[in-house]
Amino acid sequence: MNRKAHQDISRKLKVLNYAEETGNISKTCRHFGICRETFYTWRRAYVAYVAYVAYVAYGEDTLINNKPCPENHKLRIPKEIEEKIVYLRQHYHFGPDMIAWHLERYHQIKVSRNGCYNVLVRNKLNRLPENIKLRSRNQFKHYEKKCLSITFRLMLSFCFSRTKMAGELNVFNILQLMTALELER
Repeated sequence: MNRKAHQDISRKLKVLNYAEETGNISKTCRHFGICRETFYTWRRAYVAYVAYVAYVAYGEDTLINNKPCPENHKLRIPKEIEEKIVYLRQHYHFGPDMIAWHLERYHQIKVSRNGCYNVLVRNKLNRLPENIKLRSRNQFKHYEKKCLSITFRLMLSFCFSRTKMAGELNVFNILQLMTALELER
């Protein structure tokens, strides 16, 4: 048993012993700041232990606080994938989105962003250390393709915005633009 379990047992035994000494359960509950329902739950568990002490090997373990669900849930991410997520976080400082993308792209493993985040929280890696700088990412490169319709659309939108600011859209300017494009060809 760990230290927390021993603390739970000793506290509950103190409450049960105090109630036995005073003989007043309400006073005991007020003194320790617990509700009577909790006290009766503890007492039932302890009485069951005492009654079956010869047959049951649980002992004082019946007084340990039990979690309502099992620790290893069947829908939990497998240990091998969890190790990959932790590795990516520690060595490349990826966030949950980037880890999910990386696993799907390079390892063909589909894990949701929230699944990655839960693994990081479980391993206490959800926050990066403060001394680590943000990764610099390359900005998107814009390429222009030599295509008449794209160039025309760009020039037309530029012309439209300039003439709209100046006043009204002039059809003559658009026709001049189209002839200029035909001559460029």
